[in-house]
Amino acid sequence: MTANVSPTNDASLAAVPRANEAADATGASAGPPNAVPQEDLDPVSVSQLPYAAYENRLVEVRLGIASSLFTALRHKHSPTAAHSLRVAMGCSSWAFALGLPSDDRDQLEVAGLLHDVGKIGAPDRLLLKPEELSGDEMKLMDQYRLSGLNILANCCPSQAIVDAIRHSGGWYNGQRPNYPLVAEQIPCNARMLAIVDAFDSMTSDHAYRRAMSRERAMHELFSHAGTQFDPDLVQSFSELRITAQLHRKVIGHWLKTLDPNQSNRFWRNLTAASPTNTATSAEALFQQKLLGNMYDAVIFVDRNMQIIQWNHGAERLTGIAASSVLNRTWSPTLLHIRDARTGVLETVGCPIAYCISSGVQSLQRLLVANRNNQPVVVDVHAVPVIATDGTTYGAAMLLHDVSPETTLEERCHDLRDQATKDPLTQVANRAEFDRVHQLYVTTHLERRLPYSMIMCDIDRFKSINDTYGHQAGDEVLKLFGQLLKSECRADDLVARYGGEEFAILCADCTNAAAAGRGEQLRKAISELPVPALNGKAVTVSFGVTEIQPGDTPESMLSRTDRALFDAKRMGRNIVVQLGDGLPDAADPATRADAPSENENGRAIVDQALLTPVPLSIAIEKLRGFVLDHHAEVLSIEADRVELQIGVRRKRFMQRRSDQRIPFVVMLVFSELQVSVSAPNGQPQRKLCRTQVHVIIYLKCSRDRRMGGLSHQATSILTGIKSYLMASAETELADPNTTRRTVNILAHWFKK
Repeated sequence: MTANVSPTNDASLAAVPRANEAADATGASAGPPNAVPQEDLDPVSVSQLPYAAYENRLVEVRLGIASSLFTALRHKHSPTAAHSLRVAMGCSSWAFALGLPSDDRDQLEVAGLLHDVGKIGAPDRLLLKPEELSGDEMKLMDQYRLSGLNILANCCPSQAIVDAIRHSGGWYNGQRPNYPLVAEQIPCNARMLAIVDAFDSMTSDHAYRRAMSRERAMHELFSHAGTQFDPDLVQSFSELRITAQLHRKVIGHWLKTLDPNQSNRFWRNLTAASPTNTATSAEALFQQKLLGNMYDAVIFVDRNMQIIQWNHGAERLTGIAASSVLNRTWSPTLLHIRDARTGVLETVGCPIAYCISSGVQSLQRLLVANRNNQPVVVDVHAVPVIATDGTTYGAAMLLHDVSPETTLEERCHDLRDQATKDPLTQVANRAEFDRVHQLYVTTHLERRLPYSMIMCDIDRFKSINDTYGHQAGDEVLKLFGQLLKSECRADDLVARYGGEEFAILCADCTNAAAAGRGEQLRKAISELPVPALNGKAVTVSFGVTEIQPGDTPESMLSRTDRALFDAKRMGRNIVVQLGDGLPDAADPATRADAPSENENGRAIVDQALLTPVPLSIAIEKLRGFVLDHHAEVLSIEADRVELQIGVRRKRFMQRRSDQRIPFVVMLVFSELQVSVSAPNGQPQRKLCRTQVHVIIYLKCSRDRRMGGLSHQATSILTGIKSYLMASAETELADPNTTRRTVNILAHWFKK
C-alpha cells in the first residue's frame, strides 16, 4: 500500500483501497461565518453572507486579483477547488500552530489554494471519470500539472510558491521519478503541503473508495513516514489539534489582517473575477427532500452523460458516495450492470444511453454490484427526459432492489415505526435509543457494514434557561429536535439522550460521512434564528465515531462521549471524530487470529502486535481503549501495563446475571528503530515503530470451565488491535532494525 498522492481524481491516493464532506486537517471542524467573533472580521458584513459567498470572500482576500485563477478552477471542477480550499486552511492552521514566520505562512497558504490549478486545462473525460485513472491517464494528468506550474511561473513572482507546488509531489526518500530532491533538500513548505494534501484526499470520498477516518488516515501517514513523507513533520501534524480559537485566528488572519492589495504582491497581470451566487428554488427543495428520503436508488444523467443526481438510495445500494460521482461521466461499469439471467455483461446495453438515443423508456431486471461487490437483483426503470419542444435533456434511472433478503435498512425502518418518543421533542427517547443501538451494533458487526453515532450537546444551555426562562429552553430543545429530524436520512434514528443532549444513530454510514453530516447540522443550527431567544442563534458541539472491530454498545457510546467532551474542551461549536472505523476485509488488522496457549497454559491469547505509530501515540490510543471499555489499570511499571476487563457472564451462560468474568490483559511495549538509508549521500534516518506484546488470561482459574472464553479473549485482542491500528507482527529479518526498551510511565501520566 502507498499513500502517494495522485495528480488525478482530486489528488486521490493512488493505491489506497478506501472512499461527504472531508474532515479538516485534525478531524475537527469549526467556524461558519457567524461562529467567528465580530472583532475577527473585516468591516464588510461577512458573517451575514451565505456560506458559499463566505468561502468566495476567503479566497478573494487570500489571493487578491489571482482569485480569478481559483474561480476558473471552481467552474472547471468544483470538487478540486473545494479540496484546495480545505488544504489551504489546513496548512494555515498548521503554520499558525508551529509559529512559522508570516512570509512562510503566506506562501504556504497560497500554494495550498493553487496546487491543483493545472486541472483547469485537463479534459473532462479525465476529471469526470468515476473510476480510478489508468497509468497512461495518470501520466497525462502529470502533464497538466506541469502546465499549472507554467501558469503560476508566468504570473507569480514568488519562486517559493512555485517551488512549494513543484516539489510537493516528490517523495522524501527521492524514489519518485522526475523529482530529484530528497529529504531536507525539498522545501519545508512542499513537505508540509504534501502531508495536508494526502490527508485531505484520504478523508474525502471517491467513487472507487470511501473516505477514511482521521485515525486511519494518520496511520497511513505514519506507515509512509520516511519514504514518502518527512517523519518529523508527520509527527508534528499528528499532534495538531485545531481548537475553535485557532480556527478563529486563521479566519481572522484571512478576513481581517489580509486584504486584496496585500495579497496582490504575489501576482502580476491578472484580472479578478466576481463570484456569482445562485438561488435555490422551492421546487428544487421539494425535489431534494423527496429524492433524499427515497429508499430506491435514483440517478439523473444529462445528455452529455454526466451524473447530476445520485440520491441516498443510490449511495446505500452501491456504497458510492454522491460527492464522488456527481458531475462525472456516467458508465454502466460503475455499477457493473449485468444480465439477471445469464450474469454476462456483454448481453446488456446501457439503459441510460438507450433512453437518450431512442427517446424510449425501458424496464428490465438486471444485476448490479452492491457495496460489497456482490450481485444484487434490481428492476431498472430508465426514462428519457424530453421537453415539449422535443429537446432531450438526459435520462432518469430508478433502481428498485428486488432481492429476497430483507435488508438492514428495512428492519431499521420497522423499528422506528414502533419507537417510543420523547414527549417534548417528539424524537425517540432514551429507552428506544438503547434498544436500537444494541441491535445496530450486533447487526452491523455481523454484516461488516459501517455504523456511526453522532452525539450533540447544545452549548451553554443552562445560561439559556437562566437568561430567557425554562419555557424558552424547551422551545430551543423542540426546534433542535425538529432540525435533526428534518436534516437526517430516512434510515437514521434521532433520540433525545438526556437533557440538552441528542444522539443520531446512522445506519450504514462511515466515520467521515457522519462527521460531514455533523458539520452540516452544526452550520444549520448556528445560522438558525430562535424566536424564543429574540432571534439569536445557538451553537452545538458534536462528537462522532464509527463502530470498529471489538466494539460493544458500551465502548462505542463511551468513545462518542469522549469525542463530544473533546469538542467541548476545544472551545465548543465544533465537530470532533474519534475511532478508526471498520477497515477493509483484506486489512491484516481485521483478521481474527486464533487464540494460542502459551507454555504455562495460563494465557488464552499471547501475541505480538506492530503499529507504525510512535510510542506516545500508541499510549494515547491505549488510554482511549481503557476509558471506552471501562478497564481497570492494575499496574504500570517500566515497559508494561496490566489491565483488568470484566465480561458479562450472561453472554456465555443461559441465565440472567450481571456478574462479570474478569480478564487480565498484560501489554509489554518496546520501541523498534529502523534505520533507513537515504540516497544521494544523505544521512541515515531512524524511524520509530511500536511493538506491543499482548497476553490475555483469566484472573480466576475456576472460570476456565465456562464456554466462549476464547472467543471473548480474541474479541478483546481485536479491540486492542483496532485502537492501536496494529497488525500481528511478522518476523523482523531486517538487520537495520533495533529493539529498545521503553519506560511508559512518563507517557501514560502525560495528560
